[in-house]
Amino acid sequence: MEVRVKTPGEIELMRKAGKILAQVHEGLAKEIRPGISTQKIDQIGEEMIRSFGGEPSFLGYCGYPASVCVSVNEEVVHGIPSPNRILKEGDIVGLDIGVIYQGYHSDAARTHGVGQIKKEARLLIERTRQSFFEGMKYATAGAHLHQISKAIGAYAMKFGYGVVRDLCGHGVGADLHEEPEIPNYKCFTRGIKLRQGMTLAVEPMINTGTWEVVWMDDGWTVVTADLSLSAHYENTIVITENKPEILTLTDSEIAEWGYV
Repeated sequence: MEVRVKTPGEIELMRKAGKILAQVHEGLAKEIRPGISTQKIDQIGEEMIRSFGGEPSFLGYCGYPASVCVSVNEEVVHGIPSPNRILKEGDIVGLDIGVIYQGYHSDAARTHGVGQIKKEARLLIERTRQSFFEGMKYATAGAHLHQISKAIGAYAMKFGYGVVRDLCGHGVGADLHEEPEIPNYKCFTRGIKLRQGMTLAVEPMINTGTWEVVWMDDGWTVVTADLSLSAHYENTIVITENKPEILTLTDSEIAEWGYV
């Protein structure tokens, strides 16, 4: 397995891609409301990406037909936007987006509540986000990759959640998906030793029910096998000698958590 360490120049381009993506997520969060179609979300997202000087990573990737993956309720990831899929009060919706800036990618996902949501849904969103940050405690040069995986899974599973096993995080850079794969649960190996300059997309996918998932007939949309709710939280990070640099945090997230 070859995991390429990025140069300072490459990391700077990824910072710019990450900043664009954070702005897109910040903007789309304000659009989430009952009555909007998932296709409209995709349209707004693509327009924002291009207006900030980026290109959508996902559009046309392996045939994917949109710029924003919009996944609702039991949909884990890769939901295809549609004019007929209308968000309603109480839904939760995951937005997974990639941005290319001068040949380098950023990748990040957020899950939002639509209007007033049930406590179960709110806690799932909050805990999925927190599971990412539990993993970040081990995302430092000299640690091993699967320490991140173990921390994410241990946090989520203590609430009885199912941690998706059939999908995982990944390296990111000049290609959207690079080595290594990053599971979200305890593994039998330590994984690679992390080095300064590695760039990773860490993305917990957590379900209120089973960890098992199925693919729909469209070949893209992944849903929970028991149709339980699912949440997704992802950021692009750079490994440093200390805590990781998170490239895709929004301004409101930085203000709330102070994590940069």
